[in-house]
Amino acid sequence: MMKFSGIDLHSNNSVVLISDEADRIVYQKRLPNDLAQIVAALEPHRDELVGVVIESTYNWYWLVDGLMDAGYRVHLANPSGIRKYEGLKYSGDVADAAYLAHLLRLGLLAEGYIYPREERGARDLARKRLQLVRYRTAQILSIEGILMRQTGARMKSESVKGLTAAQVEEFGFAPDVALAVEANRAVSQTLGQQIEALEQRLRERVSLRGEFKLLKTTPGIGETLATTIMLETGTIARFAKVGNFSSYCRCVDSLHESNGKKKGEGNTKNGNKYLAWAFVEAANFAVRYCPQAKRFYEHKKRKTNGIVAIKALAHKLARACYHMLREQKPFDVNRCFA
Repeated sequence: MMKFSGIDLHSNNSVVLISDEADRIVYQKRLPNDLAQIVAALEPHRDELVGVVIESTYNWYWLVDGLMDAGYRVHLANPSGIRKYEGLKYSGDVADAAYLAHLLRLGLLAEGYIYPREERGARDLARKRLQLVRYRTAQILSIEGILMRQTGARMKSESVKGLTAAQVEEFGFAPDVALAVEANRAVSQTLGQQIEALEQRLRERVSLRGEFKLLKTTPGIGETLATTIMLETGTIARFAKVGNFSSYCRCVDSLHESNGKKKGEGNTKNGNKYLAWAFVEAANFAVRYCPQAKRFYEHKKRKTNGIVAIKALAHKLARACYHMLREQKPFDVNRCFA
């Protein structure tokens, strides 16, 4: 008899369920997030288990890795690709675990990508760098805002980054204002030091794989963005079509239509926010250095606005990078902006 397991993973416990070929539940129990206890629960059914499904939550690493090490075939469910019948009157943890096992039995499970564990550390370190960059940007914008309010003049971001405590004092602001600026400056400087440390570690730890070096032929994409795209993509073979990749990069509108009419929007946050950031950054750089990209941007901007135009350019670049990685050919500006 074939059996199927679904595990509804939470922050401090997991509902482990095993069902048979007729969806009859043969085991269910809420267990603490302890690998030994979960493996022990599955062990009596090991020989009959076709697979174990775990929903892709923020804390899946330990459970997926542990069960794979224990010899189980693990599937990572993509929550955004799983839609339960909305007319259900009741849904709970046991029902959720049972549904995961049910989808596995039917061969309808929308699976997520189990990123290789040996590469996760570098990817998460790159994500931490981006988080700190955003925090530093917030400090810089705060200082710029204070200066605008107090003096009516704008200081460039690069100048703000280089401010010293002595220079802040020289502004001659009221004590409370000066303290606010100095607080932002001190935090920004500390974040800058940590960002440099992470970047140094990434340079030592990560080098662009051969197939991803072509990304640097794309206008707007240098070493940092190419590395980010590589770490977040994993392998381009994950994506069957260019539309799958551009959607994963959040470059595609989320829209529900019926009979030619808009019926609402889907999950706008579905996809990879880090790839979305990378291609928007690439688009901003491309506008500066690539005439064809700037023409495309200006054309879109006249019809919409700057934000939509940059997103449209980011979509162009994401599609181009997909084909480059698939075909292993350098960037072709005429093909991209034909």
